[in-house]
Amino acid sequence: MRRVVAVAVEHGDAVDREGRFPAETVEALKRERLLSVAIPAEYGGEGLGTAAVADLIAQLAQACGSSAMIYAMHQIKTSSFVMHGTGSEWHRAYMRRIAAEQLLMASATTEAGIGGNLRNSICAIEVEDGRFRLTKEAIVISYGNYADAILATARRAPDAASSDQIMVVIPNDANRTIDRTVVWDTLGMRGTCSDGFHLEAVGNAAQIFPKPFSEIAAQSMLASSHIYWAATWFGIAADAFNRAQAFVKAAARKQTDGTLPPGALRLAEAAAKLQEMKGHLMAAIHRFDAAQVDAARGDDAALSSIGFAAEINALKVAASEKAGEVVRIALLVNGILGYKNGTPFSVGRHLRDTASAPVMISNDRILSNTATLLLMSRFDTSLGG
Repeated sequence: MRRVVAVAVEHGDAVDREGRFPAETVEALKRERLLSVAIPAEYGGEGLGTAAVADLIAQLAQACGSSAMIYAMHQIKTSSFVMHGTGSEWHRAYMRRIAAEQLLMASATTEAGIGGNLRNSICAIEVEDGRFRLTKEAIVISYGNYADAILATARRAPDAASSDQIMVVIPNDANRTIDRTVVWDTLGMRGTCSDGFHLEAVGNAAQIFPKPFSEIAAQSMLASSHIYWAATWFGIAADAFNRAQAFVKAAARKQTDGTLPPGALRLAEAAAKLQEMKGHLMAAIHRFDAAQVDAARGDDAALSSIGFAAEINALKVAASEKAGEVVRIALLVNGILGYKNGTPFSVGRHLRDTASAPVMISNDRILSNTATLLLMSRFDTSLGG
């Protein structure tokens, strides 16, 4: 990852300025075989756990937020294969392909007419004689033009309820077309190229995950999304903090009377907030790992409990807000040199990238969902493991 980070540093500003896909960084990820790190060794990967993957994401985020978000989204999709695809020969074989060919996975869960509510679909998959057909108006498919496969959600059948969903793997070498309908021209995270597309696909019904999307979302996507997004925001905030720390150290060397530079107290405040982010993230990872162990022992509710969902939701809201706070403090510390682009203390890209965090699935939507959960469950106030 250190070698990949060097590539991301070299191209990060251009990716942001031009709003282009970080092709050089993704190629480096493939070259270093980092797209298959979470896939079990029996399928050709390294079998890394959640904490190790989150650390890789955070390292990359300190160089390029867009590259790290792409890597995080890929790992979220990979987690669906790892946790919900081992019971299907097609998905086991595709995991081997991901590892062997270092394939990049993307997601088509959002849809015109439902906003960011990924647990509802308007489009429906049609299955007949072992084949499926799907048409979807996806308002966002991050890096859709560059992914090797898209994991799309849809209603199970034309007469199914909007929440009765499946998820299907649509490789780019299959019978599919994607036509861009919305251009991604945004304040931050510009390199994710999250355009909207009209998606049509035909394929083998075996490409549909055997588990309903409700289980996939509750047991792997919810936790992995919020953990890996939080790792991305932590990495961006950490780099802004490092730039502020370098600025304060440089200012301290110029002080001849032994007094603290003006930004030193704000730097300490930023350090406390960054530590809060790290602690919350590590606690969520520990909680997720423990729930996975319980699920493996037969506790079917471990990953789908109301309490677990509320805790993971809290991580997303807190991390998305605190990342922006750390970056804004770094901007105050660094002053005009932080505000200007192209200086060693610039944090403009950090500020714009973290501005996406509270609206990437709206915090208001998540808080509303959590409020409903808390009406049905007692919040866990224990400090036990």
